[in-house]
Amino acid sequence: MSTLNFLETEERINKKKHFNVLAKTIGPVCNLDCDYCYYLEKENIYAENKKAVQFKMPESTLELYIKKYLEDQPAEAKEVLFTWHGGEPTLMGLAYYERIVELQNKHNKASKKISNSLQTNGVLINDNWARFFAKENWLIGLSIDGPEDLHNAYRPNKGGKGSFSKVMNAVNLFKKHEVRFNTLTVIHDKNVKHPKRVYEFLKGIGSSFLQFLPVQEQIAEDENETLPLVHQKYKKKTYITKESVAPVDYGNFLIGVFDLWLERDVGSVFVQHFDLALEAWCGYNPNMCVFAKHCGDALAIEHNGDVYSCDHFVYPEYKLGNVNDSSFQSLLKLPAQERFGYDKYNSLPLQCRECEFRFACNGECPKNRFGVVKNGEKVAYLCEAYRMYFTHISPYMEVMKKLLDMQRPPADIMDLIAKRKKEEKRKKKIEKKLKRLSNR
Repeated sequence: MSTLNFLETEERINKKKHFNVLAKTIGPVCNLDCDYCYYLEKENIYAENKKAVQFKMPESTLELYIKKYLEDQPAEAKEVLFTWHGGEPTLMGLAYYERIVELQNKHNKASKKISNSLQTNGVLINDNWARFFAKENWLIGLSIDGPEDLHNAYRPNKGGKGSFSKVMNAVNLFKKHEVRFNTLTVIHDKNVKHPKRVYEFLKGIGSSFLQFLPVQEQIAEDENETLPLVHQKYKKKTYITKESVAPVDYGNFLIGVFDLWLERDVGSVFVQHFDLALEAWCGYNPNMCVFAKHCGDALAIEHNGDVYSCDHFVYPEYKLGNVNDSSFQSLLKLPAQERFGYDKYNSLPLQCRECEFRFACNGECPKNRFGVVKNGEKVAYLCEAYRMYFTHISPYMEVMKKLLDMQRPPADIMDLIAKRKKEEKRKKKIEKKLKRLSNR
């Protein structure tokens, strides 16, 4: 090995990587029984007798996680984001999260800015929770799938009753206490047919940042599988779950929402898919792993400290180690994890490599590459949906990019579209008048 290569290797080893972690303090335990949930089955990894397992991260593991997560951040990272997920994280109780803030302050030796976000189904939210979130300035992601009939279609509690009324109670409490919140909407086979209803509803409850998560799951035909919802490398026979969206339907959903947003909400309502697309059109690598060129820097930690390659790859073969005996940087630099991150691009099928929209999609999440094309290669299940969507938005993205290049806000596109529509209306009036005159 040359001296130069040796130094490069040492630099690669010693340089800290940027990363984030999705923390599952209560593992897959939840107080809802959502039909489409991909995480409830993960409890099967940890015990044959599920009742014997305490799916709660003990304080000793919690403190070690917080300490190592802060210590392992690169020096240039001025802000550290903690993301609390589940299952349903509020089942741990409010005191647990008050303790989290204490531990973060205790171990923040570099005095970095600490931010917290928490994803919740909203069922347990009361005034005390809302006051805490407001006081500590936590950003809350609220899971809600649209109006009552669409939300309750697949989000019942353990007794089989709909959860909509309790989620709306959480919305009202967030508004009352001025809690920062956005919405995460799972798009399934029922609400995918109603883009206008879903979008207008979410805006109506006060959400100004919308995330859409399409259901796209394949399930093993073998009923003896410990984890029936399998990843893309599963070799046996599978079928698509009934809650999964059809690609054409999801493409039409995104287009329907985009057209509504484009008409009057650019700059005031932020839809994650549209923000990511504009990043791509402006020449940036989309900052969400699903559409980024590479992945591997978004880890998941379970209740017992086990660390996995990704939240969507919590399978035994993707376990990297445990926070109790490893640093995050050492796990990130494992050959298996580095391979995991680069395989997203390196394993792109020919159809993706030749696609005009690869820069915006990058083959989507590898877990979802179970759609088969004519040459036998596997592409993203929703490939057709994204091709429809990107084709539709492309001319508008080009305009917004030009506006940014001129140091004008993308929202100016609404005025341009309004003027164009006015001109088209004027031309139609003239054509109609000329037609009447010619028929005299």
